[in-house]
Amino acid sequence: MAAGRYRRFLKLCEEWPVDETKRGRDLGAYLRQRVAQAFREGENSKVQEPEVCDEMYESLARLHSNYYKHKYPRPRETSFSGLSLEEYKLILSTDTLEEFKDMNKGLWKKLQEKFTSRSSDEKHKAWTEPLSRTRT
Repeated sequence: MAAGRYRRFLKLCEEWPVDETKRGRDLGAYLRQRVAQAFREGENSKVQEPEVCDEMYESLARLHSNYYKHKYPRPRETSFSGLSLEEYKLILSTDTLEEFKDMNKGLWKKLQEKFTSRSSDEKHKAWTEPLSRTRT
């Protein structure tokens, strides 16, 4: 019976899209990782709690098939912010979120990063550079 569960999860993993813009945070990639952990021996794996495994599969299958989107349709395809789906995807991409983190760092944190990540020669240059400027 574990072989059947394994095949169902594999089929779900194949159908579930992976969003490359969400490196390290994508549900499709996480799902693949968890299935690989749970079924390390492939079709020969033993399932500890078959009922829990089946419930998990059914829940993921409902999410993948947009069951709740169709069951509870929205009157309009908009949100409180008025942004489109493409704009949300852009904002929630890993690269954009990293840029926001850099923008929101305080002055003290930026100074710490500036001086702690360098070698001792570079630190010396950074400290002496303002001193070596000609005064007018």
